[in-house]
Amino acid sequence: MRQAIGFFEIRSKVAAIQAADTMLKTANVRIKDFNLVGSGVISVVIEGDVAAVRSAIENGKATAGNMAEVISINVIPRPNEEVDKLFDK
Repeated sequence: MRQAIGFFEIRSKVAAIQAADTMLKTANVRIKDFNLVGSGVISVVIEGDVAAVRSAIENGKATAGNMAEVISINVIPRPNEEVDKLFDK
């Protein structure tokens, strides 16, 4: 079964690192990508099973949202295989 992916964007590197730490401690997820988008916006992408990703994203938002502006969050339960190509470096 394909893993879910969760997206988390926030306007602060420190808050993004805090969110990543919280998400990893909340559930059995792993960081798939961590990028500086620009203008202080950081994107963190995690993957794991659907429930774990949803829980991790919500807890990351609750924790880091107190530190900085959360731009957006999203969870894709079973992304199409083509989506993986977006993360190939």
